[in-house]
Order: sequence, then structure tokens, then C-alpha cells
Amino acid sequence: MYKILIVDDEEMIRRLIAKYAVFEGHTIDEAANGMEAVEKCRNESYDIIICDIMMPELDGFSACREIRRFSDIPIIMLSARGEEYDKLNGFGLGIDDYVVKPFSPKELMMRVDAIMKRTRRSAPEAEKGNEIFEIEGLKADIDARIVYIDGERADMSPKEYDLFFYMLKNKNIALSRERLITEVWGYDYYGDDRTLDTHVKLLRKSLGEYAKFIVTLRGVGYRFDTQA
Repeated sequence: MYKILIVDDEEMIRRLIAKYAVFEGHTIDEAANGMEAVEKCRNESYDIIICDIMMPELDGFSACREIRRFSDIPIIMLSARGEEYDKLNGFGLGIDDYVVKPFSPKELMMRVDAIMKRTRRSAPEAEKGNEIFEIEGLKADIDARIVYIDGERADMSPKEYDLFFYMLKNKNIALSRERLITEVWGYDYYGDDRTLDTHVKLLRKSLGEYAKFIVTLRGVGYRFDTQA
């Protein structure tokens, strides 16, 4: 099971999440604001963080930015707002998932489990011989999870890498929204594909002119098209 840091200035929210987390066998720790969360992460080791955005002293975005300076621990962001700007900002900082309040604690735990399974699965896969994909000025070391744009190493969030490499491994195949969310996010599809669209937008920005290889299939999903 996992050691989870729950960060929220609302004690009732922390208790609710902790109740379900402990029920499933996880160990929990709590922080009431962003500054406390950063200090705990400097001094303790956690498997995953569940962090609210709107908090006193140091908001969730700022806390995430500080934590990312010294740790790549998975982070799920909580927010009472569902604006695209918030999601873009969070994903750009490298968070792994974004959950809008009110939320289902059961679904939240499913997302925690899915992220942890994906994170732990990536280690043995990296031990295989490196497979290189290259087209025009776009180069990807699939096993090392490194992307180069015209010779410069790209800086992507963890989820952008997940999405990009999944599409790359399934290049020239039509990928439905449901399949992408299930395979990349690792949990059942709940009908809201805005998270996927937001990440595709971020990924296209990271790829620059080579975003042309990600083709939108109206009414279906996306395809990484090497003939584009």
C-alpha cells in the first residue's frame, strides 16, 4: 500500500480522504497549507500527494512548483474550480491528475491506485534495450522517455510523456478518447474528455511544428500519423 500526503486547509476534506485511504490500507499524513506540505516533503518520503489549490500561506500551484524542484513524486490536484486555465497551469507544473470538487472519494482512490501502478510499472520497462523513433526533427528515446525537438531536449510534464509515448507506440492507429483515457490515465472512463483535450493541447505546444503528427479524428479521438 501507499504513503499518502493529504494537503487541504479544510479539515473535513482531509478527514474524508483519510477515511477512505486508511480503509484501503494506505498510510496517511496531513498538511493544512502549502508551506507545511513543502516542508513535510523535504523531511519525509511519500508515494503520492493529494493537494488542494486554494490554501492560505502557499497555494497548491506554488507548493507543487516548489516540490517539483527536488522531487518527481506523483501529485493529484484538487480544486473547487474546473476552469481550463487551472488545469493547464497544473499540468504545466507537472501534476499527474486533476480532480474537481465535489468528488467521489472512491474514484479518487481509484486514481491514486492507477497512477501508482503506472509509475511503478515504468521502472522495469526502462531496463530493456533502448528503442529510438525518429521522424524529421523529432526524436524519441522510447525506453528512456526522452524527447528531442530539433536536437534540443523537450521539457514535458509526466502526463505529456505518458500520452506522447502511448500514441507513439500506437502510431498510425485511430485511438478513441475512451481508450486513451483508460490506457494513459489508468482508470475507467467517466465521460469527461476535457482532461484529455487539455493534455493534447499541452503536448502539441511542447512538440512545436511537429504537433502536425497528432491528428484530431472528429467524433473518435486522435492518431499519431507519421504521414501527416
